[in-house]
Amino acid sequence: MTDRAPLTEHSSTGRITVEDAHLRNLRHVDVSLPRDALVAVTGVSGSGKSSLAFGTIHGEAQRRYLESVAPFARRLIAGAVDPQVTAIHGLPPTVALEQNRTGASARSTVGTISTISNSVRLLFSRCGDYPAELRRRVGRLDSDSFSPNTAAGMCPTCQGTGTVHTPTERTMVPDPDLSIDDGAVAAWPGAWQGKNFHDILVTLGYRTDVPWRELPAAQREWILFTDETPVVTVHPVRGAHQVQRTYRGTWRSVSAYLRETLASTGSESTRRRVLSFMEHAVCPACGGRRLIPDALKVTWQGLTVDRLNALSLEDLCDRVTGTGTAGTGTTGTAGPASAEAERLLLNQLTPTLTAAVDLGLGHLSLDRAATTLSAGELQRLRLASQLHSGLFGVVYVLDEPSAGLHPTEREAVLDLVRRFIRAGNSVILVEHDMSLVAAADHVIDVGPGAGELGGEVLWSGPVEGLAGADTPTGRALAAPLPRRCADPRPATGSLRVRGTRRNLDVDITLGLGQFTVVTGVSGSGKSTLVTGVLPEVAAAAGLRTDLITQKPIGRTPRSTLATYTGLFDHVRRLFARTPDAQQRGWTVSRFSYNVAEGQCPTCHGEGTIEVELVFLPGSYTVCPDCRGARYRPETLEVTWHGHTVADILGLTVAQAREVFADQPRIAAALETLHAVGLDYLRLGQGAPELSGGEAQRIKLATELQRTPTTRRRTPTVHLLDEPTTGLHPADVDLLVTELCRLVDAGDTVVVVEHDMRVAAQADRVVDLGPGAGAEGGRVVADGTPAEVAGAATATGRALAASSRV
Repeated sequence: MTDRAPLTEHSSTGRITVEDAHLRNLRHVDVSLPRDALVAVTGVSGSGKSSLAFGTIHGEAQRRYLESVAPFARRLIAGAVDPQVTAIHGLPPTVALEQNRTGASARSTVGTISTISNSVRLLFSRCGDYPAELRRRVGRLDSDSFSPNTAAGMCPTCQGTGTVHTPTERTMVPDPDLSIDDGAVAAWPGAWQGKNFHDILVTLGYRTDVPWRELPAAQREWILFTDETPVVTVHPVRGAHQVQRTYRGTWRSVSAYLRETLASTGSESTRRRVLSFMEHAVCPACGGRRLIPDALKVTWQGLTVDRLNALSLEDLCDRVTGTGTAGTGTTGTAGPASAEAERLLLNQLTPTLTAAVDLGLGHLSLDRAATTLSAGELQRLRLASQLHSGLFGVVYVLDEPSAGLHPTEREAVLDLVRRFIRAGNSVILVEHDMSLVAAADHVIDVGPGAGELGGEVLWSGPVEGLAGADTPTGRALAAPLPRRCADPRPATGSLRVRGTRRNLDVDITLGLGQFTVVTGVSGSGKSTLVTGVLPEVAAAAGLRTDLITQKPIGRTPRSTLATYTGLFDHVRRLFARTPDAQQRGWTVSRFSYNVAEGQCPTCHGEGTIEVELVFLPGSYTVCPDCRGARYRPETLEVTWHGHTVADILGLTVAQAREVFADQPRIAAALETLHAVGLDYLRLGQGAPELSGGEAQRIKLATELQRTPTTRRRTPTVHLLDEPTTGLHPADVDLLVTELCRLVDAGDTVVVVEHDMRVAAQADRVVDLGPGAGAEGGRVVADGTPAEVAGAATATGRALAASSRV
């Protein structure tokens, strides 16, 4: 498929033809795929799958849509990626459902993401049972009155959170023996703002050099709680090399600063910091129910809206399907109009709820915070919500909808996408799960490697032609599970886990020095056990723990692969030791893009700048001065072996392994990144560009850098939450090899995993279940992979499906 052949507008009917796709690592690809079918795009991690499916095909559809939008409206729409393709013929509109990389807001819930809450609020507004007194006084409440996220519905005391946060002297000044100069007011912000508050107090004549407890009570009260905001002229005392300049400063009490920051900040880390200096209690006005009193008086089927939102989706689905569609529901609002409204609303709720339950989300509730959901759960909620959209003739581009699903639950994904196709749509699936790939109508395999070693179409056609082919995907299709060659490792110790937490009720002894995989259907309690309970139990036993989750390694482009792993510190030392740098008197800080002396003054070391155009969407572009290099030109005059520091950040891990082969500390860090399958990432790749799976493997690689000597001194319990997310089976095998290296070095590894490829290679499998939510949380099978394969559980059946276990 690498030799390009001319494709014409009418080369085939009912097909999408792509000509000369060259986005990112795609090598001028030509490919054709059918419409009204399920098309799987496969390949190793970083091979170019997403560049083809999302960047090129969906990106071109976005570009065409933007061209149809009035110019004055384009600036209100987020900018699209340039698809970098010569032409795409036969392309319908597209709907992309990607994995959530940025997380959800603090107020987002299962109900808001799935849009089910919209229908529920309307149900209570139009069809709820209103007390006579309320009906006489206000008539019918608007649907917004049933939402804690709107001004009409939120409890005014707690602003719809159900919790009141109160700053107290104890929380704001935890150590009253300290003086203000020594940091007694711990709640003050850092950097300039905290210094500003300090200097205003000095200007106002307050003592800052005596212990806090020795200040008069009236002064302590004023500093912490006054509503006054005096403006004073401050004469700050600065260092010898800092600017000595007076300014007009406005005072805010410490509690006022905390409350205002909590109300206005968009930063989750800032929010957590502010809340740490407050006491928290259930809201006395709403009792934690988040809504205005009137909304809590309305019921449907005997439930208030908050009680209904607390039901599991499975229970809610039973109520809705057993009531509305059968026409046996009762409504507290008389009249045919209300009955018709109820029928329409329940029929609208049914497809989404049914799909959510089928996709393994029945254990969730509408009020479950989105921040507690996995990326896979978030995407499946969005997938379920598409069922009532009524779209026809579009292409759905889906990013690993199998993420977070047990093998027995993945059939529901196929059922759902087939429903999209029967409704007159097409589906492109970027997927690593071979059971879903095998069920596709057409497969496009991209590779053969990752990054610059990928970008070619190795196969485009029926899946039968790919199975057994000499590609990573072909081999994975032919042999889905590897064979365990060695007997289980004997335990070197034990760790007993007993606990009841949420839906978890276990009493089990885990073996130290072993590789243990915790399995079970979605919501069975796996993550609660491994990431919630085990760290506390291991710490109480005096064991060192290493919890590796899919949380980002940073939130800005300043956090990169090179900085997180620590290898960039060694790189900067190499540059600082060059004769050129020493002659100029430059230290290692000069080669940091976070320091003003070395960074590009235009983009401040970001490498990109934001562009705002009056008639176009705002977007980011490469810095015109440093052209993405991040540094001042003079900084780049210093080279090491012919490379500038910007050149180093532009290297892939594979390229850097060659460049730093004779630098042991840097080479060791690069070797661990290579070992977990990250050769294709660039050293300067920013945290926002990394997937959750990539972030987790970077954390694992950082841990692998610890020397064997260090590990022998301090054996560690490594806890990982679905580390195979986003990994091709070939990459999974690399990951398992590295996890086994940790165990062979004396450490313990406990992994939450749905991938039977990992479970088949473990020393021990602990299966939780039998169901999700209240139906889960118990150990239903425990033993070697072969022993669990004989159990009558979901995992047992999945393992038994392969004769190779």
